[in-house]
Amino acid sequence: MPAEELTLTPPEASGQKPLRSSPDSQLVLTVSAAVLTTALTAVSFWLSFEALHDLATDHRLKGERAWAWPATIDTFIAIGELLILRASLLRKVDPYAIALTAAGSLGSIVLNIASVGGSTDVLDYVVAAVPPVAALLAFGVLMRQVHEYLTARQSVLTAPPVPSAAPVTVRVDLEKEKPTEEPQEADEAPVEEPVMTEEPEPVTESEEPRQELSQRDRIDLVVRGLYDKLGDRRPATRHMVAALADEGLPSSEGTARESRKRVEAAEPHLKDLPDAIAA
Repeated sequence: MPAEELTLTPPEASGQKPLRSSPDSQLVLTVSAAVLTTALTAVSFWLSFEALHDLATDHRLKGERAWAWPATIDTFIAIGELLILRASLLRKVDPYAIALTAAGSLGSIVLNIASVGGSTDVLDYVVAAVPPVAALLAFGVLMRQVHEYLTARQSVLTAPPVPSAAPVTVRVDLEKEKPTEEPQEADEAPVEEPVMTEEPEPVTESEEPRQELSQRDRIDLVVRGLYDKLGDRRPATRHMVAALADEGLPSSEGTARESRKRVEAAEPHLKDLPDAIAA
């Protein structure tokens, strides 16, 4: 006895939700790192601005100009880091962005150290150099996190769809489990039920509106019929004019001759027939 097939569908195909893991702690760590990096970047740039502001105040810049001057130095770091991020997303190397970042970083470090003046304590120079260095490193780490986020998002959007698992087919032999059929007794003959056949429905032809012939086609049909009417003879102009007039169609001689040309072009053998000269 042939074995029966049982099809087992995966949980996704049967409508059941697969077991999912609990929220991963990596999300919390990633958000915390991004927040702390942003805070460190802001504090480092603020300290660097403070030192450069004091330096600008000591050299004839006052008020708003003294606060705007540090931006001409530290902003190069932010611009260069953003250009480096753009180049890395495009899988390219931007020497201009690297040079811009290096120039802004070195200028900020040198000017922060110069703001100390003629101090003899080495730690004064260390304290002055820490903010610009920290600003450079913190902003670089922040751009790295942004790069990883954008790369992961792009890979998810461009990834091909994952094919669903195919159903598993299992063959089960039910020959032993199926009970044997009892033989029918001789006096109990199987009753055959009459087979009911459905009579086919009458097919009705769809009545489509007939396309009306153009006047030119009607003229050609009248002229073509003259060949048969005249006993396989080529109709003369008078015959065609009279036939067209009887049908209420344009019956000028020019119209008749043009129609005869079209008919004989469609059936070249008609041109070889003898002319019907008699009226």
